Amino acid sequence: MNDLTNLPKIDFIYLSEEDMIKAGVTDMPACVDCMEEMFALLHHGDYRMAGPNSDSHGAMITFPEMSPFESMPKPTADRRFMAMPAYLGGNFCTAGVKWYGSNIANRDRELPRSILMFTLNDADTGAPLAYMSANLLSAYRTGAVPGVGARHLARKNSRVVGIFGPGVMARTALAAFIAACPQIDTVKVKGRGKKSLDVFCSWVKEKYPQITTLEIVDDIEAVVRGSDIVTYCASGETGNPDTYPMVKRDWVKPGAFLAMPAPCNFDEGMEAPEVRKVLDSIGLYEAWYEEVPKPAHNVIPLVGVKFMDMITAGTMDPNALEDLGAIVAGAAPGRRNDEEIVLMSVGGMPVEDVAWGTVVYRRAIEQGIGVKLNLWNEPALR
Repeated sequence: MNDLTNLPKIDFIYLSEEDMIKAGVTDMPACVDCMEEMFALLHHGDYRMAGPNSDSHGAMITFPEMSPFESMPKPTADRRFMAMPAYLGGNFCTAGVKWYGSNIANRDRELPRSILMFTLNDADTGAPLAYMSANLLSAYRTGAVPGVGARHLARKNSRVVGIFGPGVMARTALAAFIAACPQIDTVKVKGRGKKSLDVFCSWVKEKYPQITTLEIVDDIEAVVRGSDIVTYCASGETGNPDTYPMVKRDWVKPGAFLAMPAPCNFDEGMEAPEVRKVLDSIGLYEAWYEEVPKPAHNVIPLVGVKFMDMITAGTMDPNALEDLGAIVAGAAPGRRNDEEIVLMSVGGMPVEDVAWGTVVYRRAIEQGIGVKLNLWNEPALR
């Protein structure tokens, strides 16, 4: 698939967002399948990410509160630059890096909070294969992970989805839930503003006519109560877990699956051993925990990071953590019965970008999509 037969000449393709759409980046059922294949490779160790344990989320540039340089960006909400590199084996055998800048104030400019690009490389020579627009790539692979979780851990007859935060992440997560659990016909959603709710509801009605009940609810408790699948997708300020959106055990129905890719906290009832606690990758959270100040949940607002804080505090047995890759690979059980509650943390990993980026790139090559660019006919230095 990787045509490097004309070396030392190197060509690669550029894929705009429009090209990515033509090549199928929004094909959520295929993305869920791709992520499932990727998780099995993670379990078997056929991958590498950055950091000492090869499981790091990436390397991030942040900015100081006070700087002598007037032109240096201020540390406003979600202001950062980040590189996320990875290699993935199996049928992929590619490497890549996602690079992005992020600033929550972008919304005031009619821009996405984060603006992302992805470079895909041949894993043997390191030659570039593609440089691609990555906002949709990232959004769909992020949403597909809760779908993989739902495929293995939600009740097969799940019908009701509760969503807090009706943004892009909510749309892709719902698409993945429907791919995994096709009997879904009811969505409850809580948002902060009318505009985002209107956009979300219009999208649901257009894309998923099988959703016969679409209800806007007034609070998070209503999102959770009675829902078979729950997801919190709202971004927010970090620092004080008491301000993060809460899940209370009394709200959660027996048999619920909760997939959390955004800030979240939970009460003591959810700490109970009978509530299964699943991470998309245990190694990812171990790497995070080494990299950030403690308590780590103050810095990274995901429930999986709170699990790590609890283990350090001695209030949780480390053996209680389950790895999604092991479940996908069949080395650990999926859903055991219709009554158990599963709480899954979704952190996001660069191997996901490599996996879905590779699939989309190969589709683009097969269909002649994208703009061919030349790196060199012969390198000037070698």
